[in-house]
Amino acid sequence: MNSPKPKLEDIEIHLLIEGVYRYWGYDFRNYALSSLKRRIHHFLRKEGFTSVSDLQARVLHDQHCLERFLLSLTVNVTSMFRDPSFYVALRNQVIPLLRTYPFIRIWHAGCSTGEEVYSMAILLQEENLYQRCRIYATDFNEKVLQKAKTGIYSLKIMQDYTQLYLKAGGKQSFSEYYTAAYDNAIFRASLRQNMVFAQHNLATDSSFNEFHIIICRNVLIYFNQILQKRVHELFYHSLCPFGILGLGRQESIRFTNHDQQYQELVKGEKLYRRLN
Repeated sequence: MNSPKPKLEDIEIHLLIEGVYRYWGYDFRNYALSSLKRRIHHFLRKEGFTSVSDLQARVLHDQHCLERFLLSLTVNVTSMFRDPSFYVALRNQVIPLLRTYPFIRIWHAGCSTGEEVYSMAILLQEENLYQRCRIYATDFNEKVLQKAKTGIYSLKIMQDYTQLYLKAGGKQSFSEYYTAAYDNAIFRASLRQNMVFAQHNLATDSSFNEFHIIICRNVLIYFNQILQKRVHELFYHSLCPFGILGLGRQESIRFTNHDQQYQELVKGEKLYRRLN
Protein backbone atom coordinates (compact mmCIF):
# COMPACT_ATOMS: atom_id res chain seq x y z
CA MET A 1 0.00 0.00 0.00
CA ASN A 2 1.48 3.33 -1.04
CA SER A 3 2.05 5.93 1.66
CA PRO A 4 0.28 9.27 1.09
CA LYS A 5 2.25 11.91 -0.76
CA PRO A 6 3.60 14.67 1.50
CA LYS A 7 2.07 18.08 1.12
CA LEU A 8 3.95 20.24 -1.37
CA GLU A 9 4.11 23.13 1.09
CA ASP A 10 5.71 20.90 3.76
CA ILE A 11 8.42 19.98 1.23
CA GLU A 12 8.93 23.67 0.41
CA ILE A 13 9.24 24.56 4.12
CA HIS A 14 11.73 21.74 4.65
CA LEU A 15 13.86 22.97 1.72
CA LEU A 16 13.66 26.57 2.97
CA ILE A 17 14.77 25.70 6.50
CA GLU A 18 17.50 23.36 5.21
CA GLY A 19 18.76 26.06 2.84
CA VAL A 20 18.88 28.70 5.60
CA TYR A 21 20.88 26.28 7.74
CA ARG A 22 23.33 25.22 5.03
CA TYR A 23 23.98 28.66 3.60
CA TRP A 24 23.55 31.04 6.55
CA GLY A 25 24.11 28.67 9.50
CA TYR A 26 20.81 29.36 11.33
CA ASP A 27 19.27 26.07 12.41
CA PHE A 28 15.46 25.86 12.62
CA ARG A 29 15.31 22.21 11.55
CA ASN A 30 14.09 21.02 14.94
CA TYR A 31 11.70 23.84 15.71
CA ALA A 32 8.08 22.75 16.14
CA LEU A 33 6.60 22.54 12.62
CA SER A 34 3.21 24.00 13.55
CA SER A 35 4.86 27.12 15.01
CA LEU A 36 7.18 27.45 12.00
CA LYS A 37 4.27 27.23 9.58
CA ARG A 38 2.32 29.98 11.35
CA ARG A 39 5.27 32.34 11.32
CA ILE A 40 6.25 31.59 7.74
CA HIS A 41 2.66 32.19 6.57
CA HIS A 42 2.61 35.49 8.44
CA PHE A 43 5.90 36.52 6.82
CA LEU A 44 4.64 35.54 3.35
CA ARG A 45 1.58 37.78 3.75
CA LYS A 46 3.55 40.64 5.22
CA GLU A 47 6.24 40.61 2.51
CA GLY A 48 3.91 39.82 -0.40
CA PHE A 49 5.38 36.45 -1.45
CA THR A 50 3.10 34.05 -3.33
CA SER A 51 4.83 30.83 -2.25
CA VAL A 52 7.44 29.41 0.12
CA SER A 53 9.68 28.64 -2.84
CA ASP A 54 9.67 32.33 -3.84
CA LEU A 55 10.65 33.19 -0.29
CA GLN A 56 13.48 30.66 -0.35
CA ALA A 57 15.03 32.22 -3.43
CA ARG A 58 14.98 35.69 -1.84
CA VAL A 59 16.20 34.61 1.60
CA LEU A 60 19.20 32.75 0.18
CA HIS A 61 20.30 35.73 -1.95
CA ASP A 62 19.26 38.77 0.11
CA GLN A 63 20.73 39.19 3.59
CA HIS A 64 18.32 42.02 4.47
CA CYS A 65 15.39 39.74 3.70
CA LEU A 66 17.05 37.03 5.78
CA GLU A 67 17.29 39.38 8.77
CA ARG A 68 13.60 40.22 8.54
CA PHE A 69 12.80 36.53 8.17
CA LEU A 70 14.82 35.62 11.29
CA LEU A 71 12.97 38.25 13.31
CA SER A 72 9.67 36.81 12.16
CA LEU A 73 10.64 33.27 13.17
CA THR A 74 11.84 34.11 16.66
CA VAL A 75 9.33 34.75 19.42
CA ASN A 76 10.29 37.93 21.22
CA VAL A 77 7.33 38.24 23.58
CA THR A 78 8.81 39.14 26.96
CA SER A 79 8.48 41.66 29.75
CA MET A 80 10.15 42.80 32.93
CA PHE A 81 9.29 40.70 35.99
CA ARG A 82 7.14 38.42 33.86
CA ASP A 83 5.25 36.00 36.13
CA PRO A 84 6.01 37.92 39.37
CA SER A 85 5.68 34.83 41.57
CA PHE A 86 8.75 33.41 39.77
CA TYR A 87 10.78 36.37 41.04
CA VAL A 88 9.31 36.05 44.54
CA ALA A 89 10.55 32.45 44.50
CA LEU A 90 13.98 33.64 43.32
CA ARG A 91 14.17 36.11 46.21
CA ASN A 92 12.99 33.68 48.87
CA GLN A 93 14.51 30.37 47.76
CA VAL A 94 17.43 31.06 45.42
CA ILE A 95 19.03 34.23 46.81
CA PRO A 96 19.91 32.55 50.15
CA LEU A 97 21.73 29.82 48.19
CA LEU A 98 23.61 32.36 46.09
CA ARG A 99 24.90 34.14 49.18
CA THR A 100 27.11 31.12 49.85
CA TYR A 101 29.15 31.70 46.65
CA PRO A 102 32.04 34.20 46.43
CA PHE A 103 31.24 34.83 42.75
CA ILE A 104 28.07 34.01 40.80
CA ARG A 105 27.71 33.25 37.08
CA ILE A 106 24.23 33.50 35.56
CA TRP A 107 23.19 32.56 32.03
CA HIS A 108 20.04 34.01 30.47
CA ALA A 109 19.67 31.78 27.40
CA GLY A 110 17.38 33.06 24.64
CA CYS A 111 17.29 36.49 26.32
CA SER A 112 15.42 38.19 23.45
CA THR A 113 15.28 41.99 23.95
CA GLY A 114 16.62 41.74 27.49
CA GLU A 115 13.76 42.70 29.80
CA GLU A 116 14.21 39.64 32.02
CA VAL A 117 17.96 40.22 32.17
CA TYR A 118 17.44 43.72 33.59
CA SER A 119 14.83 42.29 35.97
CA MET A 120 17.45 39.89 37.33
CA ALA A 121 20.01 42.69 37.68
CA ILE A 122 17.52 44.82 39.66
CA LEU A 123 16.66 41.92 41.95
CA LEU A 124 20.34 41.17 42.57
CA GLN A 125 21.07 44.84 43.31
CA GLU A 126 18.28 44.96 45.85
CA GLU A 127 19.66 41.84 47.50
CA ASN A 128 23.20 43.31 47.57
CA LEU A 129 24.59 40.55 45.37
CA TYR A 130 25.00 42.20 41.98
CA GLN A 131 28.61 43.28 42.54
CA ARG A 132 29.72 39.66 42.72
CA CYS A 133 27.67 38.47 39.75
CA ARG A 134 28.27 38.16 36.03
CA ILE A 135 25.18 37.80 33.85
CA TYR A 136 25.68 36.26 30.40
CA ALA A 137 22.73 37.17 28.17
CA THR A 138 22.61 35.26 24.89
CA ASP A 139 20.38 34.95 21.85
CA PHE A 140 21.04 33.74 18.32
CA ASN A 141 19.45 36.90 16.85
CA GLU A 142 21.83 39.86 16.65
CA LYS A 143 18.99 42.36 16.15
CA VAL A 144 17.29 41.61 19.47
CA LEU A 145 20.67 41.51 21.23
CA GLN A 146 21.43 45.03 20.01
CA LYS A 147 18.17 46.24 21.55
CA ALA A 148 18.92 44.42 24.79
CA LYS A 149 22.33 46.08 25.01
CA THR A 150 20.80 49.56 24.90
CA GLY A 151 18.48 49.05 27.88
CA ILE A 152 15.96 51.39 26.22
CA TYR A 153 12.28 50.49 26.24
CA SER A 154 8.99 52.23 25.58
CA LEU A 155 7.89 54.56 28.37
CA LYS A 156 4.29 53.51 27.73
CA ILE A 157 4.78 50.10 29.31
CA MET A 158 6.59 51.28 32.44
CA GLN A 159 3.34 51.55 34.38
CA ASP A 160 2.62 47.87 33.69
CA TYR A 161 6.20 46.95 34.55
CA THR A 162 5.94 48.89 37.81
CA GLN A 163 2.97 46.77 38.87
CA LEU A 164 4.82 43.56 37.98
CA TYR A 165 7.90 44.79 39.87
CA LEU A 166 5.85 45.44 43.00
CA LYS A 167 4.15 42.04 42.78
CA ALA A 168 7.62 40.50 42.42
CA GLY A 169 8.62 41.92 45.81
CA GLY A 170 10.36 45.09 44.59
CA LYS A 171 11.86 47.09 47.43
CA GLN A 172 12.21 50.56 45.92
CA SER A 173 10.44 52.90 43.55
CA PHE A 174 10.75 51.27 40.12
CA SER A 175 11.23 54.67 38.46
CA GLU A 176 14.60 54.98 40.23
CA TYR A 177 16.02 52.43 37.82
CA TYR A 178 15.43 54.39 34.62
CA THR A 179 15.40 57.90 33.18
CA ALA A 180 12.48 59.10 31.07
CA ALA A 181 13.52 60.72 27.79
CA TYR A 182 10.87 61.61 25.22
CA ASP A 183 8.90 58.37 24.75
CA ASN A 184 11.59 56.10 26.13
CA ALA A 185 12.72 54.70 29.45
CA ILE A 186 16.51 54.43 29.59
CA PHE A 187 17.67 52.03 32.29
CA ARG A 188 20.63 52.94 34.45
CA ALA A 189 24.04 52.10 33.01
CA SER A 190 25.02 50.56 36.35
CA LEU A 191 22.59 47.72 35.65
CA ARG A 192 24.64 46.75 32.58
CA GLN A 193 27.92 46.89 34.50
CA ASN A 194 28.12 43.11 35.00
CA MET A 195 26.25 41.97 31.87
CA VAL A 196 27.84 40.28 28.88
CA PHE A 197 25.70 40.08 25.71
CA ALA A 198 26.69 37.52 23.07
CA GLN A 199 25.29 35.50 20.19
CA HIS A 200 24.65 31.86 21.04
CA ASN A 201 22.49 29.36 19.18
CA LEU A 202 20.90 26.71 21.41
CA ALA A 203 20.38 24.50 18.36
CA THR A 204 24.04 24.29 17.35
CA ASP A 205 26.40 25.85 19.91
CA SER A 206 28.03 24.20 22.92
CA SER A 207 28.50 25.29 26.51
CA PHE A 208 30.88 28.16 27.18
CA ASN A 209 31.13 28.20 31.00
CA GLU A 210 29.90 26.67 34.23
CA PHE A 211 26.96 28.50 35.79
CA HIS A 212 25.26 28.80 39.15
CA ILE A 213 21.95 29.78 37.53
CA ILE A 214 20.58 29.18 34.03
CA ILE A 215 17.35 30.97 33.09
CA CYS A 216 15.63 29.96 29.84
CA ARG A 217 11.93 30.81 29.96
CA ASN A 218 9.38 30.27 27.19
CA VAL A 219 11.93 29.18 24.60
CA LEU A 220 11.80 25.38 24.73
CA ILE A 221 8.08 25.33 23.92
CA TYR A 222 8.97 26.27 20.33
CA PHE A 223 11.37 23.31 19.90
CA ASN A 224 10.53 19.73 18.98
CA GLN A 225 11.52 16.85 21.27
CA ILE A 226 14.88 16.30 19.56
CA LEU A 227 15.98 19.88 20.12
CA GLN A 228 14.51 20.03 23.63
CA LYS A 229 16.59 16.98 24.54
CA ARG A 230 19.73 18.62 23.15
CA VAL A 231 19.13 21.83 25.11
CA HIS A 232 18.41 19.99 28.36
CA GLU A 233 21.72 18.14 27.93
CA LEU A 234 23.46 21.46 27.33
CA PHE A 235 21.93 23.05 30.43
CA TYR A 236 22.58 20.08 32.70
CA HIS A 237 26.25 19.95 31.77
CA SER A 238 26.56 23.75 32.02
CA LEU A 239 25.29 23.88 35.62
CA CYS A 240 27.64 23.53 38.56
CA PRO A 241 26.64 20.96 41.21
CA PHE A 242 23.56 22.29 43.04
CA GLY A 243 23.10 24.96 40.34
CA ILE A 244 19.63 26.35 39.59
CA LEU A 245 17.62 25.96 36.37
CA GLY A 246 14.65 28.25 35.73
CA LEU A 247 12.13 27.43 32.97
CA GLY A 248 8.87 28.93 31.71
CA ARG A 249 5.41 28.11 33.00
CA GLN A 250 4.65 25.62 30.20
CA GLU A 251 8.07 23.96 30.30
CA SER A 252 9.37 21.12 32.43
CA ILE A 253 12.24 18.72 33.06
CA ARG A 254 9.78 15.81 33.18
CA PHE A 255 10.45 13.05 30.66
CA THR A 256 13.99 14.34 30.02
CA ASN A 257 17.11 12.25 30.62
CA HIS A 258 17.84 14.28 33.74
CA ASP A 259 14.47 14.56 35.48
CA GLN A 260 15.75 12.45 38.40
CA GLN A 261 18.84 14.61 38.76
CA TYR A 262 17.02 17.78 39.77
CA GLN A 263 15.11 18.80 42.87
CA GLU A 264 12.09 21.06 42.43
CA LEU A 265 12.70 24.11 44.64
CA VAL A 266 9.28 25.76 44.51
CA LYS A 267 6.26 23.81 43.33
CA GLY A 268 4.73 25.33 40.22
CA GLU A 269 7.46 27.93 39.62
CA LYS A 270 9.69 25.75 37.41
CA LEU A 271 12.80 26.35 39.51
CA TYR A 272 14.99 23.26 39.82
CA ARG A 273 18.21 22.57 41.68
CA ARG A 274 20.69 20.20 40.11
CA LEU A 275 21.66 17.37 42.45
CA ASN A 276 25.29 16.40 42.82
